[in-house]
Amino acid sequence: MTQNLPRKETVGPHVGLIVVQILFATWPIFGKLVLRSMSSPTLVFLRVTGAALALVLIQRKITPLFKMPTRDVLWLTFCSIVGVVGNQFLFVKGLSLTTAINATLLSSAIPVFTLFVSIVFGYDNISAKRVFGIALAISGVVLLVNPARADFSVHTTIGNLLIICNSFLYATYIVISKDLFQRYGALNVITWIFLVGATLSLPAGIYTFRTENLQSVSATVWLAIGFIVLFPTVGAYYLNAWALTKVAPSIVAVYIYLQPLIAFGLAPLVLGERLNTHTLYSALLIFAGVAVVTRSSKSRAVREITEHPDATGR
Repeated sequence: MTQNLPRKETVGPHVGLIVVQILFATWPIFGKLVLRSMSSPTLVFLRVTGAALALVLIQRKITPLFKMPTRDVLWLTFCSIVGVVGNQFLFVKGLSLTTAINATLLSSAIPVFTLFVSIVFGYDNISAKRVFGIALAISGVVLLVNPARADFSVHTTIGNLLIICNSFLYATYIVISKDLFQRYGALNVITWIFLVGATLSLPAGIYTFRTENLQSVSATVWLAIGFIVLFPTVGAYYLNAWALTKVAPSIVAVYIYLQPLIAFGLAPLVLGERLNTHTLYSALLIFAGVAVVTRSSKSRAVREITEHPDATGR
């Protein structure tokens, strides 16, 4: 049955996921610019709240949230905690206590965590091909960032642990949000998730605002915040959610391996760094790993969409 899938069902989600990684890869670059003028909790609060407001303007319908069964509202709240509030605060705080190289290395665990959680929830089956593909991609990331330069001293231990926790939370979010996206639609659910996230982060946001000197923040920084809200947040989270209604969580997660590669590709433009054969070898390993995983047996999610077209909530 999967052989007759329309081309848009097989190619579209993968193109979308590549765009997601491009958008996510720009977030640290603009985030560093903003963090020169304000604290990390304030940036997270502005990112979550700004995305919630933007999504409400796009969606224009939030009343269905109040008509959802209590069980789904609680599940959506949990998705918001692990996928938006918890994982973003852990990542930004962890990044401030460790190195960027460590964060890149440890974030490589997200697809592995996702495959594990996805198997537990029954969305995926483990296979030698999938494990081999993930191993290939991991080796490419490790080669790219060069673990010999990583700092795993006692001074970075807490930051490293926070990044690992962040990776596990995001992996869990990718898996547990899938059912809600399929039943209620990607735009609906991602809007509600950010509304709940903005509400949950409001106390911390109010507290940090008292300590900020926002009058001294330049127009360039505010433009960077606007970019972060619209592209690495609203655009990336929505496309990720849409892709989850089309393919298995493990496939969505494995594209994360492209982020460090894209970030290194942007480095010559932003930082004036040079690309070399080392980067080329890393790219080949990463692309090979992604190809192996995404070309493995069709996921249960794709079969469900083919056999039940209305399962996406449209």
